[in-house]
Amino acid sequence: MSLRLINIGFGNVVSATRIISIVSPESAPIKRIITVARDANKLVDATYGRRTRAVIITDSDHVILSAVQPETVGQRVLRDDELSEE
Repeated sequence: MSLRLINIGFGNVVSATRIISIVSPESAPIKRIITVARDANKLVDATYGRRTRAVIITDSDHVILSAVQPETVGQRVLRDDELSEE
């Protein structure tokens, strides 16, 4: 098993094998997940003060905020999967 890292913006990377979902932050349930993660000290803000565009949920219950669009992060995960198969 190799370590696959996905760029989530501004030089920050996340292990692709730990990602459960990549979602948009606009809905009320996702806002609630962010609040609960902040209260539990499991929130990682990788936006560098910019607008949150993607919320990444990991298998360790950590929630990562990114300023990159969810579609872009998803494409990076898919592209990384295709490269690892070759």
